[in-house]
Amino acid sequence: MSSVVVGYVPKPEGEAALARAIEEARLREADLIVVSSHRARTGEGEPDLGEARATLDSSGIAYEVRQLTRGFEAAEDLVSVAEANDAVLIVIGLRRRTPVGKLILGSNAQRVLLDAHCPVLAVKA
Repeated sequence: MSSVVVGYVPKPEGEAALARAIEEARLREADLIVVSSHRARTGEGEPDLGEARATLDSSGIAYEVRQLTRGFEAAEDLVSVAEANDAVLIVIGLRRRTPVGKLILGSNAQRVLLDAHCPVLAVKA
């Protein structure tokens, strides 16, 4: 079965990406893999994904949540999960950027767009 991979953070851009990824998984009759990746920092725990799990449960699609706390960048985790699962699409959320920030798009978003083996859908919050 094919899969759609979505990068999720508990912020408006993550919520927008998750909503669109659910739609894409339905359209493609694919499973959904939700990747929540962050670097381990002293005093920080894993992000709470309770709301995301509730949204996923009510969607009725098959899904898997992977919370990755490693030394890798989020882009590396997202691309490697997509490759390992032969994903047909990666969905990422974008946040508003300052005029200067628009020149560089965002390092993680840019790396996913450049390194992914499959199409990438970027959505705004």
